[in-house]
Amino acid sequence: MKVMYPGSFDPITTGHLDLIERCSRMFDEVIVAIMVNESKSGTFSREERLEIANECVAHLDNVTVEIGNGLTADFAVKRNCNVLVRGIRAVMDYEYELQQATANRVLIKDLETLFLVADPKYSHISSSVAREVARYGGNLEGFVPANVATRLYKYYKE
Repeated sequence: MKVMYPGSFDPITTGHLDLIERCSRMFDEVIVAIMVNESKSGTFSREERLEIANECVAHLDNVTVEIGNGLTADFAVKRNCNVLVRGIRAVMDYEYELQQATANRVLIKDLETLFLVADPKYSHISSSVAREVARYGGNLEGFVPANVATRLYKYYKE
């Protein structure tokens, strides 16, 4: 079975990687879809996010990373994927993700969303928290992989 894990991954965190690794053990193929919202400016360009994510998942043979544009549901159909995976850290995430999953089902009737609960040791981690820690020179250990930390520190020094 093939699943897609969509997100902005700006940057990819240890929580994201935990979910990707868990999916790689449960499913035959995992597509990490870096979805780009053209109306938002990110910390890293889509090409940088692709490069960073590929570095982070290089040890997983059944995981690929791709850049997607437009609606996630449409991108999933283009990739012949009918299951999306989303991580849930807290009740607030569930409310947002439920709305997105319902909208995707309205758009594509056969598109399912599977919610995976975050490992408690990662439930406090988000890309925005990692960016904030990096902005003020805090210790990113445990928040993001080392390659991501290096890039974040460099970004905020420039």
